[in-house]
Amino acid sequence: MTHPGHESQSGHESQSSHENHPGHENHGSQPSHGYGHAGHDDVDWANVVMDAAFWDNLYGSADALWSGRANAQLVTEAADLAPGTALDVGCGEGGDALWLAGRGWQVTGLDISTVALARATAHAEAAGAEIAQRVTWLAADLDEWEPAAASFDLVSAHFMHLTPDERARVFGRLAAAVRPGGHLLVVGHHPADEQAGVQRPPLQDRYFTGADIVALLDPDEWAIVVDEARSRTVPGPDGAPMTIKDAVLRARRTSKP
Repeated sequence: MTHPGHESQSGHESQSSHENHPGHENHGSQPSHGYGHAGHDDVDWANVVMDAAFWDNLYGSADALWSGRANAQLVTEAADLAPGTALDVGCGEGGDALWLAGRGWQVTGLDISTVALARATAHAEAAGAEIAQRVTWLAADLDEWEPAAASFDLVSAHFMHLTPDERARVFGRLAAAVRPGGHLLVVGHHPADEQAGVQRPPLQDRYFTGADIVALLDPDEWAIVVDEARSRTVPGPDGAPMTIKDAVLRARRTSKP
């Protein structure tokens, strides 16, 4: 895959002072990380190959890319869910996975970057054995890895910005991994940000609305819990607050695929 993914990445508020990336905030072969961050503004995003080497190099360019805090929309949407098993897709340095583990979830944190996973592992160890034992870290490329069907109570994918074809394929696999009664949470940069003047890579077909994700789900198998363009405030390029919008889609599986 040649998609930039994430944005704050698992926790994913960037250490840089502006959001110039579509991506994790959470993955290239793997849709999971931010499209960029300070020092990578000159990337030719239209032609870059986001493979493991790309992400390892990106993570290796700084001691930390993300804040370590959980993505805001994960906190909003999962705070009241009963703990179970969770898949954090594009877990990066581990912010989302560790937040979930701290709330009693058994988490699989998946990322293409072994550099990111090494940091996530260290953060888990620093959080203590009770947290660390609840997380399994998995190095995998979503072009090649497919989760087992109906195997998670929550599948969470933040700021994975893929081409439409990739989006259908990857999110289809992730949706299939949700158990009946479980939830799929997909968050991304909303296309409306472009009209608002937010600086992002010129890859318009990779930004999506909640409706774009709903269209990938069988209405006989899913109930839509949340589908909205949700505003949040972040530091702008000059440090002043600016408002951006996240596409937030949470759906509950009502039956087996």
